Amino acid sequence: MPDPVPAPLTFGWEEWVSLPDLGLPAISAKVDTGARTSALHAFDIEVFGPNTKPKVRFAVHPVPGRDDLSIPCSADIIDRREVTSSNGETELRYVIRTNIEVADQSWPIDVTLTNRSTMASRMLLGRQALVDHISIQPTERHLQPLLSYDVYHSAAVRRAAPNRALRIAVLSRENNYSTRRLVGVGEARGHAVEVIDTTRCYMALNAMAPEVHYDGKRLPRYDAVIPRIGSSITPYGTAVIRQFETIGTYCVNGSAGITASRDKLHAHQVLARHRIGMPATAFAASPKDTTNLIGLVGSAPLIVKLLESTQGKGVVLAETKKAAESVISAFRGLKANFLVQQFVKEAAGEDIRCLVIGHKVVAAIKRTGAEGEFRSNLHQGGTAKVTRITRAEREVALRSARAFGLNMAGVDLLRSESGPKVLEVNSSPGFEGVETATNKDIVGRLYDEIEQKVRPAPARRRKIG
Repeated sequence: MPDPVPAPLTFGWEEWVSLPDLGLPAISAKVDTGARTSALHAFDIEVFGPNTKPKVRFAVHPVPGRDDLSIPCSADIIDRREVTSSNGETELRYVIRTNIEVADQSWPIDVTLTNRSTMASRMLLGRQALVDHISIQPTERHLQPLLSYDVYHSAAVRRAAPNRALRIAVLSRENNYSTRRLVGVGEARGHAVEVIDTTRCYMALNAMAPEVHYDGKRLPRYDAVIPRIGSSITPYGTAVIRQFETIGTYCVNGSAGITASRDKLHAHQVLARHRIGMPATAFAASPKDTTNLIGLVGSAPLIVKLLESTQGKGVVLAETKKAAESVISAFRGLKANFLVQQFVKEAAGEDIRCLVIGHKVVAAIKRTGAEGEFRSNLHQGGTAKVTRITRAEREVALRSARAFGLNMAGVDLLRSESGPKVLEVNSSPGFEGVETATNKDIVGRLYDEIEQKVRPAPARRRKIG
């Protein structure tokens, strides 16, 4: 059967329209049959994505006089053409294609992007947008259903916001499984994902226009930054993240949380402040305090950890008090900072890695150390399998991530006789072990969180008077 013929529409010289694909539920448009192509007010226009399929991102002030209300948008570029305005000025504009909705009818239109901040109407409808069943009454206005800018003050604007194409930076120096997955999954969702070597970033520090530069150029405005900062460059890496935070970019994990989680002494102090269970832990600077230090933790066997150890490196099991004293003496001889920690025997070389994204534990695996190995790290030859966690373990994992302000964290727990004990909160957890063991798309869950966080929030109503 042929498609049904749409009901005829009559437009006045000004009408309310909706552009749902751009997240613009209400915008007032001037109808101009003298113009060929429609035009939409846009600013901060920026091209991104591959050359074979470029995209454009831009922002819109849909309400005249409300520059504080900004809606971020993105779309595929279908053309770039010269447009001559009514005052004779010629401008080269990007052209996008999007759906317009009026009176329960929808059809695609081509729209050019230009700054119309000085115009009374934020959109102009040209001849191409006025399909055959539309007639014009040039002396009338608002012949179609009235909409309202009040929609931008409602939570509905966030729920209805489209999953627009984002420009995302992954701060990483490694071409490993996690980095490749972040790029692959992001691009499969239509986002542009760029891997940035953190150590090649440098910063312009000023009050008015702070910037991040890379290889001689200012980095573009990203929608989100995913930090994958190696422990060896934590101070500089977190400085770069702080700069992105200063600019206003959404960072999956903030600089303060990464800094605190990387310093094991600081991390345990954060856990203690939030009353989160952990193995008994002690720290001292003076070599005269060795005996008392051991006594604070309990009897041997004991764990001695370098403060900046990762992946199980710099972690030593001392079977006896004498062995513990020898290890402590050796570490102090190297002028290394370390912790002494209770050894939880009942854990039997196993720990639980809970992967937290947002406000959920999205996966949990049990890691078992290799034969004769007390460390369960996969990098030390351990194995992993999916496991069910208890309500208490789930709650401890979520509280731990919140304590550090991390939106993504690997929380490592030991199962002790007195309940779950937190070993570590990892701000840059790897995805390979947990995705392989659980067969879950963990990176996809991370992008769900990012897409939700960068959607526009409802605008505050202005007080009058």
